[in-house]
Amino acid sequence: MLSRVAENLYWLARYIERAENTARMVSVNGHLQLDLPARARTGWEPLIAITGSARMFRKLYRAPSEKNVVAFLVSDERNSASIIGSLRSARENARTMRDIMPREAWEQISGLHALAARQLKKGELLPDRDQYLRSIINGAQTITGLLAGTMSQDIGFDFLRMGRNLERADMTSRIIDVRSADLLSDQGGGLRPFETIQWVSVLKSLSGYQMYRQHVDQSVRRIYVLEYLLKDEDFPRAIFHCLGEIERCLARLPRKQKAIGIIRRLRRAVSDADLETLEQRNLNRFIDDLQIMMGELHDCIADTYFRVTAPA
Repeated sequence: MLSRVAENLYWLARYIERAENTARMVSVNGHLQLDLPARARTGWEPLIAITGSARMFRKLYRAPSEKNVVAFLVSDERNSASIIGSLRSARENARTMRDIMPREAWEQISGLHALAARQLKKGELLPDRDQYLRSIINGAQTITGLLAGTMSQDIGFDFLRMGRNLERADMTSRIIDVRSADLLSDQGGGLRPFETIQWVSVLKSLSGYQMYRQHVDQSVRRIYVLEYLLKDEDFPRAIFHCLGEIERCLARLPRKQKAIGIIRRLRRAVSDADLETLEQRNLNRFIDDLQIMMGELHDCIADTYFRVTAPA
C-alpha cells in the first residue's frame, strides 16, 4: 500500500473520531452545568484544557465563557480541531481516496461536512445545540459503521482502525486527566454529594455510562470509573482495549517491532497501575506519562509507514 494512502486513511479515522468526541463532550458538559448547583459547576474552560488548545483559545477569545468555548470547539474554522475543522479535514482526506473508498462512505463523509457547515449557527445557539451535536455524533457513527461494513478488511482498514483507536485512547486520557482534577478540587468536602453526578458525566462523555452499569458491579465512584476507563478489555473507549486493537492491526504489518514495543510498555503501565494509591498529583503525572508514550507511538507509526507526519 502507498504510504500516502495509508496516511490518509489513518488521519481520516482520527478526524472523524475527533469530531464525534468533541460533539459529545460539548453536549455532556452543557447538561452537567444544568444538573449541578451554581457553586459546584465546573464551567466551560475545562473543555479547552481537554483539547489541549488553551494557547490558541487565548489568542482568539478574551474569556472562556460558554458562548466563546462553544464557538471555538464547534464552528471556529481557525481551530483545526473544532468540529467543522475536523470534518473539513476528514472530507479532504476522503476526497483524495475516492477511487479506493466505498462510494457510500464518501457520500456520508461529504454529506456530514455539508450538514455541519450549513447548520453551523445551530451548533452555537442553545435551543438547537443538542440537536446539532446529536446529528454530528450520529453521522460520525454512521461513517464508522459504513466503513466497517463495506470496506475490505485489509491493511488499509488496519490503518483506519489504528487512527480511530489512538484518537480514542488519547481523548479518554485527556478527559480523565482534566476532569479528575476538577472533581477533586473541593478539599473541604462540601461538594462531595455532587461527585457522582460529575463522574457520571465523565462516563457519558465517552458513551460509557450504560456499559459501566452493565459490567461494573459497583456504584459510580472515582476508583471504579478510573479502573473501567483505563483497564477494561472490552469497552471500545477504554485505553487498554484501544491499545490492544492497535497492536492487533500492527501484527499484520512489516517493520512493526518498535511500535509494538511501545504499545506493550503502554499496556503494562496501564495494567500495573495501582489506582487506589494514586493521589491526584500522581494520577496527573501517570496520565501525562501515558500521553507522552501515545505521542511516541504516533510518531513511530508515522515515521515507519508515512513519508510525512501530518499535524495533529
